[in-house]
Parts: sequence; structure tokens; C-alpha cells
Amino acid sequence: MPGGGLDPGESPLQAAERELREETGWTDIEIDDTLLCLWEHDFTRAGVPVRQHEHIFLTHGPRRDPVGDLVDSHAADKILRWRWWSPADLSGGREPLWPPQLPQLLADVRKAGAPATPVNLGFVRNGFVGGT
Repeated sequence: MPGGGLDPGESPLQAAERELREETGWTDIEIDDTLLCLWEHDFTRAGVPVRQHEHIFLTHGPRRDPVGDLVDSHAADKILRWRWWSPADLSGGREPLWPPQLPQLLADVRKAGAPATPVNLGFVRNGFVGGT
């Protein structure tokens, strides 16, 4: 999923819109304020442990490739590759997903629609920082 940090003065929704543009080149996808979930996790960036607080928004758009020359920006962000995931791919367990509950959250949306309030997953251990 496109994502990253907040710029000064930016709301989580504004950051999601900016990151979507920066990482895909798409300028025609509008993210509404439908917040799927909130969660926290630890990771290491440039050798520094970080606790990330994430807001995951729902949006819809066509299945297509990124547009524009994103090679340099992807390299700077250490994006090695990207791909579309089907629901079966997400629940197939072949790759780690963050948050790990993503397949179930999306299955719930397909069955019942977007949640009225975001699901709060709390802190999710991922095993990347100091062996935790």
C-alpha cells in the first residue's frame, strides 16, 4: 500500500493522498475519509527503531500501472517492486502483510461495507526490531 510519514501540518488523510500521488503518479484517485483501521508497529529505519502509528484509508480505483517516471523516487523510498493483490493472494499467506489482519478486514468490508468507525488494531508485534 502507498504510505509514509506525515509532513508538518498534514493530516493523515492529506498524507495518504500525497503518498498515493508520489508512489503511483495517479492524480485522479480521490480518497474519501473512510478510515478502515488504525494500528501501531515497530520497525527500523536507517538503523533507528521507530514506532509507527498508521491510518489505513479505503479508496477505489482502476487496476492499472503507476504513471510517470517513478524509478528515482521508488529507489529513494526503497520500493523494490509493486503489484496488484487479489483477495486470494492476500489471504494466501505467501508474503507478510502489514497489518497482518488486512485480509480479514477487507473480507469484512466486502461482506458488510466499510466500518462506521475504524477498527483499532492497537500495537501489532512484527518481529523486526531487536527480535521482538
